[in-house]
Amino acid sequence: MHLLLVRHGESVDNVAGLYAGSRDSPLTNHGVLQAKRLGAHIASHWDAIGPITHVFASNLQRACKTAEAIVEAQLAASSTLASGIEIAREVIQLSELREKDFGSSEGKKFGTRTNGSDSESRDAMMVRVNHFLDDHLLPLLHDCVSKKSTIVIIAHGIILNVLLKALRLRLPTSASSSVVQDGSSNSNVEYVTWSNTGVLQARMEEVETVPERPSLDEKNAPGDEPSAPELPECLPTSDALDSRRFAFVVQSTNNTDHLRGLKKTRGGIGSAKSDSRQRTMDSFFAVTSNKRKATEE
Repeated sequence: MHLLLVRHGESVDNVAGLYAGSRDSPLTNHGVLQAKRLGAHIASHWDAIGPITHVFASNLQRACKTAEAIVEAQLAASSTLASGIEIAREVIQLSELREKDFGSSEGKKFGTRTNGSDSESRDAMMVRVNHFLDDHLLPLLHDCVSKKSTIVIIAHGIILNVLLKALRLRLPTSASSSVVQDGSSNSNVEYVTWSNTGVLQARMEEVETVPERPSLDEKNAPGDEPSAPELPECLPTSDALDSRRFAFVVQSTNNTDHLRGLKKTRGGIGSAKSDSRQRTMDSFFAVTSNKRKATEE
């Protein structure tokens, strides 16, 4: 089974350079195109990763809209699948996957943020992430880990790194784990870069001999808030880990192959807020062509 961790497409606040954690910033027109490219790219790789059975997303619209593009692309391509194969038909929206709440710094320009006490801590985010693991992801492993299928999680840069750390703490890392990021190999990836619609791909597999679990005393990455010494909320609590053990094998990080050749529309159009009522140039010419055919007939 494969697991894809995905950051949302470009948002209005990304372009404006604003702190946007709990702010419900919409996608830009370019962000919508990024999401569509991503959806088509994933749907074209069923031979390698299998169909998508579950799509989880933050309930903020920039993540939801990105997730919807993935589901729509899969449904459009589902005619090529054999009958009876389970695929995700809707997005499961969860508050546990929301971005870090920056408190009074929400909506402020990058670099002007103050170290206020009302900003959400890393430990608080870890609690949210572990609720997601216990209530949603880990229970699926029993049924899905041996299948050729994929689970997709669409969220935000900071919370995705917290989720990545939780997965490494909760699940052993296989000795065969190999990570490719910017051309380098590293089996101890915990803090990664997340471009808009950047994808981390991992493989979930059963293990007979449980490899050593990463130490809970690992140093924080530069600039991160210090974690509690023992982080008890990171310890295994789910029944899913009692009967079978699973390895989390990261294969690649921040993959943006689907964005090759995609250029942002100039004149501020690409950076503008996406409006679903707007017609694309393709749809305009399609309607014109249909009218012409009707006239000729």
